[in-house]
Amino acid sequence: MTNRRSKFRDGVRAVATLLAASSALAAVSAAAQIATPARPVTDPRSIVSPSDPQAAPVPIDDLVFSRSALDASWSADGRQLFVSTNLTGRYNIWRADAAGSWPIQLTQSDDNQAGFATAPNGRTLYFTQDKGGNEQYDVYAVPTAGGAVRNLTNTPDLRESSPLVAPDGRAMVFSTKRSSAGQLNLAVMDLATGKVRSLTDESDSQWRWSPVAWIVGGRAMIANRSFADETASEVWRVDAATGKAVRLLGKAGVVYQATGATRDGATIALTTNETTKQLHAAVFQSRPGLIRTLKPTPWEQVSGAVSPDGRSMVVSVSDDGRQRLELVNLATLAERPLALPTGVNETVGTQPFTPDSRRLLVNHSGADSPAELQSFNIAAGRGTPVTHLAMASLVPDHLPKSRIVTYRSFDGTPVSAVVTLPFNLKRDGSNPAVVFPHGGPTGQTTDSFSRTATALASRGYFVIQPNPRGSTGYGLAFQKANYQDLGGGDLKDELAAKQFLLDSGYVDSKRVGITGGSYGGYMTLMAIGRAPDAFAAAVSLFGIIDWRTMWLHEDALLQAYQKSLLGTPTDFPKVYDASSPLTYINAVKTPLLVQQGENDIRVPAGQARQVVEALKAKGNVVDSVFYPEEGHGFYKRENQQDSLKRTVEWFDKYLKGAR
Repeated sequence: MTNRRSKFRDGVRAVATLLAASSALAAVSAAAQIATPARPVTDPRSIVSPSDPQAAPVPIDDLVFSRSALDASWSADGRQLFVSTNLTGRYNIWRADAAGSWPIQLTQSDDNQAGFATAPNGRTLYFTQDKGGNEQYDVYAVPTAGGAVRNLTNTPDLRESSPLVAPDGRAMVFSTKRSSAGQLNLAVMDLATGKVRSLTDESDSQWRWSPVAWIVGGRAMIANRSFADETASEVWRVDAATGKAVRLLGKAGVVYQATGATRDGATIALTTNETTKQLHAAVFQSRPGLIRTLKPTPWEQVSGAVSPDGRSMVVSVSDDGRQRLELVNLATLAERPLALPTGVNETVGTQPFTPDSRRLLVNHSGADSPAELQSFNIAAGRGTPVTHLAMASLVPDHLPKSRIVTYRSFDGTPVSAVVTLPFNLKRDGSNPAVVFPHGGPTGQTTDSFSRTATALASRGYFVIQPNPRGSTGYGLAFQKANYQDLGGGDLKDELAAKQFLLDSGYVDSKRVGITGGSYGGYMTLMAIGRAPDAFAAAVSLFGIIDWRTMWLHEDALLQAYQKSLLGTPTDFPKVYDASSPLTYINAVKTPLLVQQGENDIRVPAGQARQVVEALKAKGNVVDSVFYPEEGHGFYKRENQQDSLKRTVEWFDKYLKGAR
């Protein structure tokens, strides 16, 4: 990193690169628009700030002290529920009766606990835990009745994740990754002796093995082998005793992702983009090797778990940022929508069905509804809340609402976004706004509850969260459209989101900010460098400044993912120059706040320090905060509280100050 900073200070970073890139950003591409699901373009003037005399800024403390759940699982008999939640300000494990009771704390740690797997005899809950956000997970065990926690693996240089317990409770399979490696493999542990045996030996750092389901009484398992950028994956059957692996499905450039299986392994729940280039749910009959697809849908459709009785699977259907759930009969493929509120509905845990297949564990969230767990009674067709994690003040009636909009970007491609609407504003072009790019880039903003969007919108900001090219949910062509063009076309999509808000008539062009985390933080840094007059304030959370130093210092798993997006810096030096915010740092004039976790292995803290040092050296307005014992994202309550307060105060200072 020292050499890179020296190049910047000496002015050796090519000015020609900056000028050429800036020119390209301003130009309108002649390329044809990218094909995505058909949907109408939104008239910006149709956006309306609702009237609510009782609307008020939502207290930051109420947002932060509203708890959430990292993971949850049914007990072996379905009578109890285990939840990883931050009731104490740390994500620890609590137990409650499924019918309702005061929760009982099972574990205590400063570190996050998730990745649940319940022993078939009901006596033990297995889970994963890292140290200070370093993502070096070990597998732990705690008695479900309460007792001492045991670290079963205790491997500082080896990460274990995604544990699955065999039907007889004698063995556990999980994914493993060495600190120096990018690939993930499968290993099995004898739970009586603690001995671990490797099942696979992947040689390519861009491929990852993950277990899906035990079959044939624990003699074998179904597993996925997936490419780093999720544009290809294969389904395998792996023998538990010998490790012999047989590929059931696989084709270059095609996604075949198993999500569950019947106990005999004859029927597998499948997600694939074969023929359509859009993810859709299917059922794979291993004998005679037949894929049966559900009826076509224009939107992304993903298979989920198979019920323990082997009769049905759960399917998640995307609808341009919202998600609904369906139960699908494995024999007839008949689809039954589940009656759940509009918003984002997801199943929770590796096996969301109760052991008797009668109930389903669901997480519901909406723009005005913090996430809560529900127990959905399949026969009755209704859900019952099993948690109330939000503060009493966070009731939907007076929280900001959202709208999903579509606008056209520079090349005519339709781009969707979630707009969070502030109350009681005039359409007079005087109001502030914030563009909020998502992380990834392989991901999607959904119409779920966002503390940041709620905090800002309740204080009079329009907040727009785009799904630019590179996002999932809109087809493979759209997802791959940012290959070797990070911070290019996708940044133009973000700038078009700003223009959409300006065209609504509500927003002042000089009072627009930008913020995001991870790739959203990277996009923030690219925006203030490549479009230096577009934003009046910026907050970057663990954002990338230089892809070259990222390549040198990031975790090998993320290095493999970076290669799938950009290639290597040796093979594509010009791509790395054009895609790194450091190239455009001299043009930055926007006041910038940087937030970073010290233990982040995805975007190492050196990236944030590189940003701050470069901007301070040229006299910019820049501030920063580094949180100890935090990784990629902030999980300790006091740090969440500090981060959100700083973000709001930064925008209030630079967007709501003297006009």
